Parts: sequence; structure tokens; C-alpha cells
Amino acid sequence: MRANKVAAVTGGSAGIGKVIVERLLSEGYDVVSLARRRSGIDHARLHEVEVDLTNRAATKQAAGEVARRFELTTIVHNAGVIRPALLPEVQLEDLDALVNLHLGSAVLLAQAALPHMQERRFGRILLLSSRAALGAQTRTSYSATKAGMLGMARTWALELAPQGITVNVVAPGPVHTDMFYDVIPAGSEREQKLAASIPVGRIGEPEDVARSVSFFIQPEAGFITGQVLYVCGGASLGSLSL
Repeated sequence: MRANKVAAVTGGSAGIGKVIVERLLSEGYDVVSLARRRSGIDHARLHEVEVDLTNRAATKQAAGEVARRFELTTIVHNAGVIRPALLPEVQLEDLDALVNLHLGSAVLLAQAALPHMQERRFGRILLLSSRAALGAQTRTSYSATKAGMLGMARTWALELAPQGITVNVVAPGPVHTDMFYDVIPAGSEREQKLAASIPVGRIGEPEDVARSVSFFIQPEAGFITGQVLYVCGGASLGSLSL
């Protein structure tokens, strides 16, 4: 496999993750997708591992297998779920699952890939957080764990910078995906009001996010680390009504 062009993408089977996989393939990467199901993408440089990333033991096993089979230089941790609830209905089981998915699986995958990155003195780690890290109604578990990504990334950035490994965060706002429509009905008045409340006047597209991911993981982006880019149409500048 080509040097510096081997990427693991979590949640690569649908939504933003699938578009990221497609973009990286188009840029010449070998891509390993870790997701609960297959993507349906037919490409010689795509390798798919089916795993439930909320399951810590299964994730650790899959991460170790991927690190043994592939010389990873890039990690894009995109997998995520929302599990919305107002505070009185928040279930700690949901919080635990999202800690495993958003934070724990990132730790396990990074630990597995780190020896090769350190040997090469090159690596790119990109975490997908969310504009909801700044707060959003019904998002206790989601916002807490997505906000946790910011501190984790900044810590890793400090630890790994001397080894040529950068760690950055892309935090999308509302984006047209199945997960978005699980919460907001397609074509509804609620969707229209949400679009109107975003400064640029529209909901985002997965391609908006994939372009930002591509920027951070390029070899030429080595002077950028510990940063958070909100790809949100300006929604992070004020309150957002969902």
C-alpha cells in the first residue's frame, strides 16, 4: 500500500461517513471502513470490517485486527448516534453507549494505530464532533460525548505533535443524512424553520463535511493541530432552534 495513504474511517457505511470514504478513495487512499454494516461501495481499495463500536470488547478486537493488517497513517472517527431525550428521560445506558462509541472507540483505534504512526513519524487523526457540543435541547448524552472529543483531541495534539502526528476536529452542524431525518421529518415545517435559522440559509450536505476532513488529513496540513472547525453554516455563532 502507498505510503501515507491508508485511512481507517468509522461509520463509513452511510451518511457523512460514506461520503468521506468515497472522497478518500477518489484521492488515492486505501480505506478501511469500520461500521455495523457494509457500505455497498464496490472498490478495490476499500476494505470493510463489520463491528458494533458501542461494544468495547468487539471494538478493541477489530482495532487490533485492522492495525495488524494495514499500516494505518490516518484515522477519521466519524461514527455517531444521537439518542435524544430531555433531561427527565435521559437513560444512563444511552450515555454509556455513546461514551463507548464517540470516545472509547476513538481511544482504542488510535492506540492500535499509534505504533505505526510513531515509526513513520507521520499520522493524521481527525475526530468528527458536532455543533451540538456547544449545547442543544434533548442532546444530553450526545452533546456531552461530542464535547468530550474536543478536550481529548487537544490533549492528543499536545502529546503527539513532536512525533509528526496531528489531531484535529471537524464539528458539523445540521446535515442532510438519515440520522438527521430520524430526528426531523423530511420536508416538514420544522426542517424549513431550521434551515432559515442557519445564517447561510440552508442545511448542510455530507460533501461539505468531507471536504473539510480531506483538508485536515493531507500531508501538507502538518502545521495545523489541536483545532476545531465548525462546518455548520454559521450555526455555531448563536443559538440553534431544532
